[in-house]
Amino acid sequence: MKKKIPGFLDLLESFFTDYMPHSAGLSANTIKSYKYAFRLLMEYFYDEKNIDSGSITFKELDLEAINAFLNWLEQKRGCGIATRNQRLTALSSFADYAQNRALDAAVFANAVDKVPVKTQAASPRTIFTLDELAILFELPDRNTATGLRDCVMLNLMYASGARAQEICDLTVRSVQFQSDATKLTLTGKGQKTRRINIAEPCAVLLKQYIVRRGISKQLDRHIFSSQTHEHMTTSCITEIYKKYIKLARKQHPMLFRGPRYSPHSMRHTTATSMLEAGVPLMAIKNFLGHASAHTTERYAALSQASVNNYIRDWNSKWFPLTATVSNQPHGNALPDYLC
Repeated sequence: MKKKIPGFLDLLESFFTDYMPHSAGLSANTIKSYKYAFRLLMEYFYDEKNIDSGSITFKELDLEAINAFLNWLEQKRGCGIATRNQRLTALSSFADYAQNRALDAAVFANAVDKVPVKTQAASPRTIFTLDELAILFELPDRNTATGLRDCVMLNLMYASGARAQEICDLTVRSVQFQSDATKLTLTGKGQKTRRINIAEPCAVLLKQYIVRRGISKQLDRHIFSSQTHEHMTTSCITEIYKKYIKLARKQHPMLFRGPRYSPHSMRHTTATSMLEAGVPLMAIKNFLGHASAHTTERYAALSQASVNNYIRDWNSKWFPLTATVSNQPHGNALPDYLC
């Protein structure tokens, strides 16, 4: 009996259900991101070509279609270059997998190989000043459960430099309170774990919070939960930041002048503070869990920007100007494994 040659949807299913989680051992977040890329691809085919997800074959996935899809992401959905490149990475990974398992996948693989990764100008990282940090930490109302959670979370993210996902995944088991130090075990990108010490004031606050929640002995409980989920999501943390940044800007219009603040801004702030305190780059690299020292080295330029701000403040204070100048939904059914 002639063996059936797997098609696009067959290989896509095995890619997500078998290869990525088991053979490649990729993280749940990577799998989630790749699934979303293919949901968008199917949405594009349905909206722009009137081809539903069940009818897509490798034949349709030629160079013209791939380029059109990526342009659609930027022009119709307003995606940035970084997001566009992430979607291309997902397509490329699947193309490598598929071309070794189906002859007709070669057209798709060749098309993806010919699409260049777009370059983009590096945007400056936004960080919090020490004054802004102090304000941010005081904004949550500690008399409420939600306010106390937010206060502890903001403090911990600065003390640890942890990514938002690492904070979401943090459990009671991940914290070791010792007489001379408090250690966090964080699981970062690529399921790599690291153990770091956090400052004593933050450790005290964290311990009090865990005790108040009554989860000290429930080692597998997540430390931070939302109002609807025991395991908080990164989108929830993003909304928390938006809430307090909006409030802070209203109360302190001369501060928080950066174009955009996000949970990752706190991680950038931690790295910059450590650098300005004289902590060696390699120590910062290990503390933050960077895979490459090149990533950490970028903070050197960021720190110089902070130095420039101090110099401008000094100049304006001690060398004042002597004169001033006056100026006046649709019906496209998606495969279950992508949901």
